[in-house]
Amino acid sequence: MTNQNNTMPDTSTMSLYHKATCPFCLRVRWAMQRLGIDLELRSTADPEHRSDLLAGGGQTMVPCLRIDHPDGQTQWMYESADIIDYLKSLNDQN
Repeated sequence: MTNQNNTMPDTSTMSLYHKATCPFCLRVRWAMQRLGIDLELRSTADPEHRSDLLAGGGQTMVPCLRIDHPDGQTQWMYESADIIDYLKSLNDQN
């Protein structure tokens, strides 16, 4: 399934915290590729990204999608299936 009208969803306020070898992270990255969605990737191998994830989301579990909403709220989404469903919904909106 790919974006039907070739309009990319706005992902400028999102980033994916991940580990290169995590199978659940890989599942999310494959879904991103299939859906034609480009997100900023933040590897938790980088101590700064790991620290940001812990400070913001309260845990270092990956994958984690950080969503900065227009009202200033930040949402931290941790489950790969939830992240993929959310990305699919973005794709369906465009």
